[in-house]
Amino acid sequence: MALCSSSRATGDKDVKLKVLFCGICHSDIHQLKNEWGSSLYPMVPGHEIVGEVTEIGSKVEKFKVGEKVAVGGYCGSCRSCENCTNDLENYCSKGIATYNAIYYDGTPTYGGYSDMIVVDEHFVFHVPENLPLAAAAPLLCAGITTYSPLRYFGLDKPGGHIGVVGLGGLGHVGVKFAKAMGLKVTVISTSRNKQKEALERLSADSFLVSTNPDQLQAAMGTMDGILDTVSADHPIHPLIGLLKSQGKLIFLGAPEKPVELPVFPLLMGRKLVAGSGIGGMKETQEMLDFATKHNITADVEVIPMDYVNTALERLAKGDVKYRFVIDVAKTLKTE
Repeated sequence: MALCSSSRATGDKDVKLKVLFCGICHSDIHQLKNEWGSSLYPMVPGHEIVGEVTEIGSKVEKFKVGEKVAVGGYCGSCRSCENCTNDLENYCSKGIATYNAIYYDGTPTYGGYSDMIVVDEHFVFHVPENLPLAAAAPLLCAGITTYSPLRYFGLDKPGGHIGVVGLGGLGHVGVKFAKAMGLKVTVISTSRNKQKEALERLSADSFLVSTNPDQLQAAMGTMDGILDTVSADHPIHPLIGLLKSQGKLIFLGAPEKPVELPVFPLLMGRKLVAGSGIGGMKETQEMLDFATKHNITADVEVIPMDYVNTALERLAKGDVKYRFVIDVAKTLKTE
């Protein structure tokens, strides 16, 4: 059994849940391979967790046994700093990640590639009744990671035009949220073979091949904002050129190497380059409710637990449409 705090029983404010499904995020690969230099072993990954409440602490107010709930990227924060008091627990300097972190009691945190997890109720979300569980799991990371910057940076105004760089786990959900907000969406990709998928199935309005200079030139200065979901090294200058004056380029992916940032085109258009990482607890619940209202789920390939290593290899090659989700409850063998 894996717990957010691995050695404690269910505390007064804790929710214990049976893990039903857990999404596989690209960041799981970074952590497993210590590509960010902060990995703690042994490690149990997984921060896109959907489950069922099996036990609650005596002071839990928001949940009851039998409810379907979810857990995302964080299971703890200081609860008193400026970020925490403004519902931005994800930016708390003392935030505790759902896995690969150290909990308050000094024990390592373990994630959702497991049968059970115990989390303080503040960091647990209600899963709306009509939201399919397996397809909802990636919303706990990919969903909130794309929803939050659209809201925060004011890119959610109907009639606006945004670009989405990369049509993967984050990108395809970003397209869905943007369309539900009434935006014009252009998918920007190195893969020409993703054009039909983007336009016909995800209902994007247009598609740009990022290595085609003629297409880029024709779209110069047309976008209010761009969500860049790519974690691999890629040129930034062409993306800045696609923005209107005062446009915003928001990084959601995390390339291993620093990117080259040309300053002159920023100055000449008062353009903004920023980053955004998941979202706070209040906003994540808002995102789940919005997804339910607009029938937004991730496109998933549901896999058994014993397929995880193969799935991670496929994910590293981009061989998935668009998110692997582990059917934990049906396939994890426990003693």
